[in-house]
Amino acid sequence: MKKNQINQLFQSVKELIERSQNQIVRNINSTMVFTYFQIGKMIVEDEQNGKERANYAKETLKKLSQSLTKDFGRGYSVDNLQNMRAFFIEYRNYETVSSISVSPAPNSETVYRNLPITFNLSWSHYVQLLKIKDKSEREFYEIETANGNWSVRELQRQFSTSLYERLALSRNKEEIKQLAQRGQVIEKSTDTLKSPLILEFLGLREDNRYSENDLESAIINKLEHFMLELGKGFSFEGRQRRITLEGDHFYVDLVFYNRLLKCFVLFDLKIGKLTHQDIGQMQMYVNYYDRKIKLPDENRTLGIILCKQDNKSVVEFTLPLDNDQIFSKEYKLYLPSKEDLKKQLE
Repeated sequence: MKKNQINQLFQSVKELIERSQNQIVRNINSTMVFTYFQIGKMIVEDEQNGKERANYAKETLKKLSQSLTKDFGRGYSVDNLQNMRAFFIEYRNYETVSSISVSPAPNSETVYRNLPITFNLSWSHYVQLLKIKDKSEREFYEIETANGNWSVRELQRQFSTSLYERLALSRNKEEIKQLAQRGQVIEKSTDTLKSPLILEFLGLREDNRYSENDLESAIINKLEHFMLELGKGFSFEGRQRRITLEGDHFYVDLVFYNRLLKCFVLFDLKIGKLTHQDIGQMQMYVNYYDRKIKLPDENRTLGIILCKQDNKSVVEFTLPLDNDQIFSKEYKLYLPSKEDLKKQLE
């Protein structure tokens, strides 16, 4: 066989093996989750038949954990058995909106045929989701984790930085309901906006000793993290993109393109309070990109002024009432309190 034929054969066999390995992992994960769901069901049913429910967790789960650990090793601690119990209680009465069909392991049809739900995340993901008490919020994170293929660590960060509340602050009540039913669907410019953006990964201190150039450099150094924080569909186009008008040079701090919105997204970075001059400058950038850069089949350019302190009154009276292109957004260099964000949402 010729060398290129051997390479083609190798690539084909390699792809087959990788697909098989991925399918094996998915089947192992789904089988484990199904098994834990059933264990939770058995625990709840046994508990309901007992007379002394208050002592159940202390005595029965402890003894069950000891016996299972002896026969099967790690994974059956009292805490994990309590998670299985909570898992069954939370998921027994409805089918999660993020569910996709997962083929159970061979010969498992009898065990699983009566389950009301299919699962597509790992057990570690569900352990994290169980910590979210609000059902709508939990469903939102479940959808986003599945759609975004989030690791457990990424799920933890998105929850810790209150992604759900920050997206909800930019929406009306009906759109908030859709977050729980569909996740974050990008259909219009405001769907990408969060209030505020959380940039704790930059490592900058919350004081006035850093410059706008420091902020920009920190974002470039942590570009992958920044794009995850921005959300879906973003690709990086460049920094300090020059615009020349009659010999004068102007520079757009950061330029992105969003393939879902099919438009350029320009960022201007401000370390102080927003001013009307900042808005006027961004209006010029947006107009230039609309008239000189974007293609006819692309949508209008978006401009986002990322500032340390927003000024809603200046925004309101500088921009027209039907503005849908220029937005100001605060950034924070620390994780906000979920309680504070929930109060704003209420």
